[in-house]
Amino acid sequence: MRKTLVTLMSATILTGMVSCGGKKNEEIAAPQGMHVLNLNRFGKPFTIFVPDTVANKMEIVEQSNGSLDIRVGKTFAISINEQAADIELRKQDIKGDEINKFKSYLAEEPNAIMWESEIVQPEFHFLINQKIGTTDYSFEDLRDTEANALGKDAIQRMFDSAKNIKEIHKEQNS
Repeated sequence: MRKTLVTLMSATILTGMVSCGGKKNEEIAAPQGMHVLNLNRFGKPFTIFVPDTVANKMEIVEQSNGSLDIRVGKTFAISINEQAADIELRKQDIKGDEINKFKSYLAEEPNAIMWESEIVQPEFHFLINQKIGTTDYSFEDLRDTEANALGKDAIQRMFDSAKNIKEIHKEQNS
């Protein structure tokens, strides 16, 4: 009973932290099954949607290369970099990859691509550039060489999350 109570209290506290708190951020409505994560404390002046963290463990890691990696459970793994990626160069790399063979683009926009490739089984990946304030950011899926590649639905959810980030304005920080 005590273990259940501790788990429930931990989940409630974590949900409160993830959903940003504060009345000014309540205007941001997350899609069903997602929560709003305020990244301001990591030096990122925006919020992003992440899956429900009650049932899934969330890890946020600031990498030595400057990227911010967010993982929630086994179906959400996104990396945020503080510079735009060269999408045209990435498209050339994707099409020229001799091992991970390019299949098709599922989304191809000036600032975003989502594609399917295959080594042994289909893989899905994405890359998005966003400008928030005066800073350029790139968002992409994190690849784990020791786990199966994420499925199309998981990649689509991360793609949508990165496309729908919300800038935090100064008045929202107070």
